[in-house]
Amino acid sequence: MSRLFVNIDHVATLRNQRGTVYPDPIEAAHLCENNGAEGITVHLREDRRHIKDNDVEKLRASIKSILNLEMAATDEMIKIAKRIKPEITCIVPEKREELTTEGGLDVKKHFDRLCALVEQLQGNNIDVSLFIEPDKDQIEAAKKTGAVAIEIHTGSYANAPLGNREHELSRLISSIKNANFLGLRCNAGHGLDYVNIKPLVGSNNGISEFNIGHSIVSRAVLDGLAKATRDMSNIVKGLV
Repeated sequence: MSRLFVNIDHVATLRNQRGTVYPDPIEAAHLCENNGAEGITVHLREDRRHIKDNDVEKLRASIKSILNLEMAATDEMIKIAKRIKPEITCIVPEKREELTTEGGLDVKKHFDRLCALVEQLQGNNIDVSLFIEPDKDQIEAAKKTGAVAIEIHTGSYANAPLGNREHELSRLISSIKNANFLGLRCNAGHGLDYVNIKPLVGSNNGISEFNIGHSIVSRAVLDGLAKATRDMSNIVKGLV
């Protein structure tokens, strides 16, 4: 059975837009934990555009579930991970100009660097997952680095036109089976929402965890807006 890890980056994005202390990503993490999330995912980007160092510190100290720290393969991030000690680090490619992570790592190209990173982190009892495309060669290279897990980038499937969706779904399923055959824990994420995730769920899907953030935070804005408006209206009218 798959686990749900909720990415709370965009709670921090909303907070940072106005420089306030709310909405608090730590409070958001606790709400997620109390409502079915079995892990919390955050991406500490080099430009700190959403999650900040202090957020990661607070999460490490307060959440009761698993902390998955997404990070670039830099010396700075390795030092932070070794100090914070999340249960999992997911190594992702990172470009300053991108809106969000745009694709998977090229494990074959950066093989030696990633092998050294995996050795450092897993030598400090931190599991390493590599964020990669659903590609047989990349999966095999990831296995050779010694990483215990991969996260399959599901963006091509999630964003595919309806006519090409079945092809992309087939690629995903084939890649997941290949990863499982090689003994890799296989996770999935990017662009998954309340509709396109359904073909991927099931007791024998081979996916250990789903990492989902934007669609959950987006739905929370609308699902919670009615109550938030009622509460403020009652205050303005002096009813509470």
